[in-house]
Amino acid sequence: MRTLPQLKSRCRRRWSLALAIACLTACPAAVQAAEKAAAPNGGANIQAGEDEEWKQIDAAAKRAVAYLLSQQEDDGSIDEAGRHKTTMTALAIVAMCSVGHKLTDQTKEGETLRRALAYVLDPERQDPDGYFGRRDQAKMYGQGIVTLMLAEVLGMGVDEQQDRVIRERLRKAIDLILRAQAVPKKNKKEEGGWRYEPNSQDTDLSVTSWQLISLRAAKNAGMEVPKEAIDKAVAYVKRCYFSRREKDGAAETGYFTYTPNDRTMRFGSAAGGLLTLQICGEYDAPEVKGAADYFLAYEIPEVEGKEYFYYGMYYYAQAMRQRGGKYADHARKVVRDILLKLQEKDGSWHPGKKDSAGGIVYVTSLSLLSLSIHYYYLPIYQR
Repeated sequence: MRTLPQLKSRCRRRWSLALAIACLTACPAAVQAAEKAAAPNGGANIQAGEDEEWKQIDAAAKRAVAYLLSQQEDDGSIDEAGRHKTTMTALAIVAMCSVGHKLTDQTKEGETLRRALAYVLDPERQDPDGYFGRRDQAKMYGQGIVTLMLAEVLGMGVDEQQDRVIRERLRKAIDLILRAQAVPKKNKKEEGGWRYEPNSQDTDLSVTSWQLISLRAAKNAGMEVPKEAIDKAVAYVKRCYFSRREKDGAAETGYFTYTPNDRTMRFGSAAGGLLTLQICGEYDAPEVKGAADYFLAYEIPEVEGKEYFYYGMYYYAQAMRQRGGKYADHARKVVRDILLKLQEKDGSWHPGKKDSAGGIVYVTSLSLLSLSIHYYYLPIYQR
């Protein structure tokens, strides 16, 4: 694992993991200077005083990766609960890559990633129509997560044959997501979104967020994804935004809701909407500005509360980091202060009431992805 905080990149172009790491290895001082100049406020976020914080984050990440390694089964899967083996294995791959590990690394981490990817790529994991979520019973949540993982590792396989298989599986997965979006919805406001099954006629922002992120990652990786599909999904996310109006008609701060007709604030949905719009380039949208302001004053819920804590924390960390400036600084401190205290001695995080269905690998992977805002390796999370 790399331990250099220079990877706090604000590059707008999509760097590959290999290129970023190669640059650091060759000229870390030059890279740090360039990134400091490109960072908001002239690199105010890169300070010598952060060394101790960085050490704590890096140590926590190493413990988390060690835990995930310890949970790999003989078949290559990573899921101590055994409920959604394909989806959890894919999520664990993304989490480990997010802190700098690669499939080609000649390390125990690299070997674990290769075995995990081989498990996901087994023809038995994906239905002939491209669906990962049926046999895994993770439904469209699983479809989005596995598709995201395949998009992020495309071009980083161990050889050309594996990259060809990744591309084939990814193409079929994307096509299923697009077909599911095209299913006529019962309510016009729900057009452009997704829900639990490929043939669902209703939608929610939680499932939609995973599909939209995966489509955007696939497009960034060079896969053909119709602009119309992205645009429809973005419009759906915006319809989920709720804010009260001032007397002059200007929008106050607000949040994204579970469905377009909802008004209830849910941590995961609210943060998911903020992240997905930014990933799709809507950085200056009023909904993004309003939701980011809302989260500045938001009190993160307790682990054992009524919210999906770890799920929400993942979206919150990545979304506020995307926003940058005071939003990123605030979230970085919140994420660090909360998650470091909750990590178990074995490197894992234990789920609260709402997250318990996913299991320990699930919440540990989400926590590692939350902490990865200090690394900036994965292309999909680079602004």
